[in-house]
Amino acid sequence: MRVQDIDVTARSRADADAVYRLLVDGATWPTWSGLGSFELERESPAGGEGVGAIRIFRTWPFTTHEEIVEAVPGRRFSYRLVSGMALDGYRADVDLTPDGGGTLIRWHSTFTAKRPWMGGFYRWFLGRFIKECAEGLAKAAAKDQAAA
Repeated sequence: MRVQDIDVTARSRADADAVYRLLVDGATWPTWSGLGSFELERESPAGGEGVGAIRIFRTWPFTTHEEIVEAVPGRRFSYRLVSGMALDGYRADVDLTPDGGGTLIRWHSTFTAKRPWMGGFYRWFLGRFIKECAEGLAKAAAKDQAAA
């Protein structure tokens, strides 16, 4: 089975810390992404939404369980799909790079479709969704930072 790759970028006028604050706070995701709802299923061993936490996102027809696997404040936020879609090995890395007065957001995901003929569809579908997420994150962080 072929590994699918999605790589999108967006630029925010907010600094990397402001962008990161939204990424690590799952309750904000429904406000800037296309996700319907959020629930924290399991806190990280250190508490809250750190490495090891499992977050549930619901958007019809999917309910996904995602585990935070890396969290470097102001630099990187990574998660893996535990369940909820017909994908194997799904991992997303969101890298934040200072860029002038703002931040370059790179959202990179890889996965293998459990049904090989669905790989292209999932790449297209998730590619559009992730692009919307990255752009929504960029705008929301800029808005939050301007209001502060």
